[in-house]
Amino acid sequence: MDDLYREIILDHYKHPHNAGEISHPSCSAEKVNPLCGDEIRMDIVINNDKVTAIKFSGQGCAISIASASLLTEYSMGKKIKDLLRFSKDDIVDLLGSELTPARLKCALLSLEVIHTALKNYETKKT
Repeated sequence: MDDLYREIILDHYKHPHNAGEISHPSCSAEKVNPLCGDEIRMDIVINNDKVTAIKFSGQGCAISIASASLLTEYSMGKKIKDLLRFSKDDIVDLLGSELTPARLKCALLSLEVIHTALKNYETKKT
């Protein structure tokens, strides 16, 4: 892994962006990675089918926390449909590095959480 990307991951792990909770979110979801015990929860506020506020909480390894931090940053102002198309490859691109299969599970936890929250919102809305 390139040193620059390693620094970005460590910075987001030590100083996560958008950490916390939202008291009255439009949708929320949480998941646990049973292989390692990482836990991520996301609270999202949606207006006009766009993310206008997003926070995450939980605990986990550097990759899972950095992934959640980077994903929440990326998600601000994005449309639901675009975030639902966000993929494994997009998470790897955000992190800037290929990951081992075990580390990939850690990185994908936040993607699973945001997709679950947004799908729940879409279902509730109809």
